[in-house]
Amino acid sequence: MNIDRFWDVIESVRSAAAEVGDPLDEGLVKQLANGTKQEVLEYAERFDEQHDALYRWDVWAAAYLIGGGCSDDSFMDFRAGVIALGREWYERVAAAPDSLAGHPAVLQAVNARDRSEVLFYEDVNYVAAGAFERITGDADAFYEAWHSFRGANAGSDNPVDMGEDFDFDDDDEMRRRLPRLASLFLGGSV
Repeated sequence: MNIDRFWDVIESVRSAAAEVGDPLDEGLVKQLANGTKQEVLEYAERFDEQHDALYRWDVWAAAYLIGGGCSDDSFMDFRAGVIALGREWYERVAAAPDSLAGHPAVLQAVNARDRSEVLFYEDVNYVAAGAFERITGDADAFYEAWHSFRGANAGSDNPVDMGEDFDFDDDDEMRRRLPRLASLFLGGSV
């Protein structure tokens, strides 16, 4: 599955899920379970590439502002949530995390008491495993197949460059690096 096909799957399921009101993660599981085990593994590989590409301090800072804090686990869920937004928003966020200040869900969350669910979409992380289980009937089959698949297709294990680290609790630094999001969640001018 190439990257265009990966995003086609996300976009088609997003459209269908919006029409019928189904959760995106369940739609993705259903769609992938209609394919082959190989396609599910290739989807998982593309998902991981996109997910890993967002493993950066500036993206984490955006999640921190939007969620009112953000642990390691929550950051995994946030990156899955950004992927769930579709290719256009994913690419915007990858280029400039502060662009999330223009997303309707983020704008709606500004006055919400609990912002921990905004763009934090844990279940999207487990779509491939769910689809694989539906195909095979075995809950552990995905992880065994994934290990074998990644063994044959694993890239180098170079350390991730997360960019420059900075203090998320330093409001001035957050305003400097993410002015639009900081204006929404910390107050002050853009």
